[in-house]
Amino acid sequence: MSDTDSRQTTQQPPHKPKFTFPSALTVLAVVTIAVWLLAFLVPSGQYDRNASGAPIQGTYHRVDSGQSFVDRLNDLFLAPVNGLYGVQDEKTGQVGPDLAGELYGSAGVFLFVLAIGAFITVVFATGALDRGIGRLAHRLRDRGALLIAGIMVVFSVLGTVEGFAEETLGFYGLIVPLMLALGYDRMVAVGTIILGAGIGVLCSTVNPFATGVASSAADISLGDGIVLRFVMWVVLTAVTVAYVIRYARRVQRNPERSITGFLPGDRDNNQEDVPESAEEPRLTGLHKAVLITMGLVFAFMIFSVVPWASALTGDADAKPYGFELGWSFPQLAALFLCAAVLIGLVARMGEQKLSSMIIQGAADFISPALVIVLARGVTVIMNNSKITDTVLHSIEGIVKGTSSGVFAIIVFVVNLPLAFLIPSTSGHATLAMPILAPLADFAGVSRAVVVTAWQAASGWMNLWVPTTAVTIGGVALAKVGYDKYLRFVWPLLALLFLMICGFVAFGAVFT
Repeated sequence: MSDTDSRQTTQQPPHKPKFTFPSALTVLAVVTIAVWLLAFLVPSGQYDRNASGAPIQGTYHRVDSGQSFVDRLNDLFLAPVNGLYGVQDEKTGQVGPDLAGELYGSAGVFLFVLAIGAFITVVFATGALDRGIGRLAHRLRDRGALLIAGIMVVFSVLGTVEGFAEETLGFYGLIVPLMLALGYDRMVAVGTIILGAGIGVLCSTVNPFATGVASSAADISLGDGIVLRFVMWVVLTAVTVAYVIRYARRVQRNPERSITGFLPGDRDNNQEDVPESAEEPRLTGLHKAVLITMGLVFAFMIFSVVPWASALTGDADAKPYGFELGWSFPQLAALFLCAAVLIGLVARMGEQKLSSMIIQGAADFISPALVIVLARGVTVIMNNSKITDTVLHSIEGIVKGTSSGVFAIIVFVVNLPLAFLIPSTSGHATLAMPILAPLADFAGVSRAVVVTAWQAASGWMNLWVPTTAVTIGGVALAKVGYDKYLRFVWPLLALLFLMICGFVAFGAVFT
């Protein structure tokens, strides 16, 4: 064989680079440039506004933006800066970093996300949350259905109050072997983890990264609409838990009906072989103190943001009770910074470790914080070029004349493709809510319903789209094919879709 033949035999064809979906930061950077270019083509216009600043239906008219090319170029250049701390001039409505007026940028939300990141990182550093879930799994190991329900409810609670999602990736090493030992397949573990946390995020009650950011962008309180969201969370969580348990029991009775099948070694243990002598993860007094403190912090956060008078009386204009705090993002950012320090003191971390954990937590959450800033920068470009009201006017024509229930469903459906393009809930909320929230005023619907419809769309998509690390990373860690996961989850997705439409329509009509 000649050298040439040898080279031809051993030479491998070049591998084509695999396409990966760009990050949320990249997507928003592209969106920023695209919106800036579109602003040259979309005519400028605005609505007349009432005393509260809401647009008045039927008053849209064309205006001159008054911007030169240099002004527009400056807006593009300063978009991230304006997205953080841009100030809106009361007379002209223009936004800039050196103007006088009200803060238009998202500095408050930006700091809040960093504070929440610091708090969550300090909690995980104590090992208390991991140990608590491990203890729950051990105690319920011989009661499979109760174990599945217990883990899913814990994950759902964490999802609805603080957006617990990516953190679930650390639990596959514990839950997959446990489910296999109980006679289930790997898909049961995937459903327990992904759907447990995912349904909590979908029905976020006070999740700062979804409900919080969206409420801020919609200019309403974090507590507005919490009753509807809580009822929705209870019902949808129950349905999702029942769905996973139903599949788990089917596989346990008849392993041949498993969607995933079993890998070598998966069936070596069964429910009777779960070792009774296995040591139970022990909760020390320190762990208990950390978990109790964490629970109290989130309970206080909920108390501080809920408009109790409106929630209890059903009157949106009810006079606040004397005990209401009415806190917003500045106070909540301070709360979680103080809570991070408190957790560190309770866990006796020491000054050096506590400081490093707070810094690491803020660093880990800088990406979603920057996404919020970039998304807000896009709205600044639209505001300064006076095309926001033009876009709003075009959508007004689509929903005009629809009933309030139909309007809420349309908001949910419209947000589905947006959630695919922008998988970051924070970025999606900041970008879409300034357009969607005023539509609620036209339809005579509470802005809180728009927030609920938006977050439901984002959460529903993130249960299955391949652009989320939670889904793709989860099926990879569990060694389950993504196509098999879609086969498992699609009936639940269809059911959730119909139930969400019912909830948002009900909320639009009766709240």
